[in-house]
Amino acid sequence: MAHRHTRREGVYNFILETAKDLANKKLGALFIIAPKRKFKNLYEPLYPQVIGNHSISESGAKELILKLAELDGAFLIGDDGTLVAFGARIEKSKALKGYGTKHAAATGITFHIKNSTAILVSEETNWIKVFKKGNIVLRMDSSKTPKPVMHKVVTFLTDNDTTLLATAGVTAAIVGFLPVVVVSGTYIAIKTATGVIKKSFRT
Repeated sequence: MAHRHTRREGVYNFILETAKDLANKKLGALFIIAPKRKFKNLYEPLYPQVIGNHSISESGAKELILKLAELDGAFLIGDDGTLVAFGARIEKSKALKGYGTKHAAATGITFHIKNSTAILVSEETNWIKVFKKGNIVLRMDSSKTPKPVMHKVVTFLTDNDTTLLATAGVTAAIVGFLPVVVVSGTYIAIKTATGVIKKSFRT
């Protein structure tokens, strides 16, 4: 069980780092992470799936993903690290006012699949947005995030661990349900019902 948990955290680390690389290249992308069996009948591949069920931990996986990101559609990633599909059109979209098809896909699929996560890279703003339960819960820019902070980001996303919130001096009780956390380099901001709490930190 611990091994599976460690692998899951590794998947999130890999995708977030890849998302930062894409943002720096001014490329857009959508990654959806969920148990791979949950994707069944929820997407349509827009291209022939010539890659098979490879793992993102394989040599050259990041370079391949960076290249495939130039195509339309989403990446579907099993929470065990399996690359299930690329260039996928999501069947369960849910419009998000003011945004396009990637945001709709991220909103709809995370609302539909329990415990799924969507990581969206915006080519317009170069920001990364993370969706859970049909909502944006975290935004990151493409700047380098210190490893201790990235670890807190990953545990926040995988385990609902509130250490990241505590880093900014906030308790989960103050924030309420599904806060929006903004991480930029050594800076965190948390949007609450009553305003924005900001903190700059050093590691």
